[in-house]
Amino acid sequence: MRTKTVVRIGALVAAASVVAGLTGCSAQSSGAGSSDAAKGTYTFWDPYPQYDASSAWGGLVTQCGKDAGVTVKRTGYDTSDLTNKALLAGQQGKSPDVLLVDNPVVSTLAQAGIITDTGTNGLQTGDIAENILGAGVIDGKTYGVPIGANTLALYYNPKVLEAAGVDPASVKDWDSLTAALAKVKAAGKKGITFSGINTEEGSFQFLPWFWGADADLTKLDSAKAEEALQLWKGWIDEGYAPNSVIQNTQTTSWQEFQSGDFAFGENGTWQKDAAKEMGAGVITIPAKDGGAAPVPTGGEFFTIPVQKDDARYATTKKIVECLSSGDDVVKTDNTLNYIAASKDLQQQQLSGNADLKTWVEAVGAARARTGDNLGVQYPVISEQLWTAVQKAESGSASPSDALQAAQQAVDAKLQK
Repeated sequence: MRTKTVVRIGALVAAASVVAGLTGCSAQSSGAGSSDAAKGTYTFWDPYPQYDASSAWGGLVTQCGKDAGVTVKRTGYDTSDLTNKALLAGQQGKSPDVLLVDNPVVSTLAQAGIITDTGTNGLQTGDIAENILGAGVIDGKTYGVPIGANTLALYYNPKVLEAAGVDPASVKDWDSLTAALAKVKAAGKKGITFSGINTEEGSFQFLPWFWGADADLTKLDSAKAEEALQLWKGWIDEGYAPNSVIQNTQTTSWQEFQSGDFAFGENGTWQKDAAKEMGAGVITIPAKDGGAAPVPTGGEFFTIPVQKDDARYATTKKIVECLSSGDDVVKTDNTLNYIAASKDLQQQQLSGNADLKTWVEAVGAARARTGDNLGVQYPVISEQLWTAVQKAESGSASPSDALQAAQQAVDAKLQK
């Protein structure tokens, strides 16, 4: 979940409501119409408007079309618009042939009946890591293939840690991390910064600690969930984390870390180049009792929308397979600061850049936010989770009370 994808993920809540209100809406986008089909043209929408036809990505899309014997007409939409445009086009039977969407959106499109499953479109998923593929699995059916994944880890400033007498290798669980933060504060520096804002970014950054306590998204008011929220609240109360985390986005949190005063900064794969420039290291986020905490996966899925002419799926499948496999997708993932979706391709990335080792380990422990069949329930749960985090961080409610209120709100909304 790069900062540039935040709007895309945050829009999921609104997108879910759009599904219910599509009737009567006018389409403002054209899809794969019959005239395009006659010309051998296939349409493709993605969330990368920053890449034009002359870019490596644009060139790859064009080449994959040629390899499939057709022309691909690609449109890159602003990320805040793509989901709604996809829903509107699907309602009117004018979907593009290929949609590349943020992974939590897959369940929304699947529930709306807009995209096909792999049993219909023929896409193969055998080599894809199950935890990355999980965002596209709903009720036992798979609705697309990932382009790759990004996720979170802990960046650290070696100069700050050295001055405080902390070896980053000693950080193996919550207790050792908190002990390290105490040493850093005692040395006159700042401990850790993260994004605790009341948006999907806040949930995204809290989930490693939530899941690292073995908490369950269907039980927000559990004792394990309370342990995770108390950890963050305790860091703020002790001065190990600044009050600014309450309103920090991932961007402003990163800017704080870049100041050079902080020992640790929770952030994503997308900052790895900037981290290298400032000499920062990276470790996986520790689970409560040790090991790498499960972290949420960000990144997009290639999906194949429903078409009136199902004979199109065979060619569409060739286009998607070209874009999502082999050397080309490794180059794309490296450009996007993603980790590839299969172990073989991850090893190919590592052979070219050994610095990716921690990120490969983090992705290996990652989970899909909409996994475990949460699907479109996830945005409802996430909104209440980030609300609870805000209440606890600000001191307006205890972690226990905030989480109990969150679970009650989820139950009320999902029972409607």
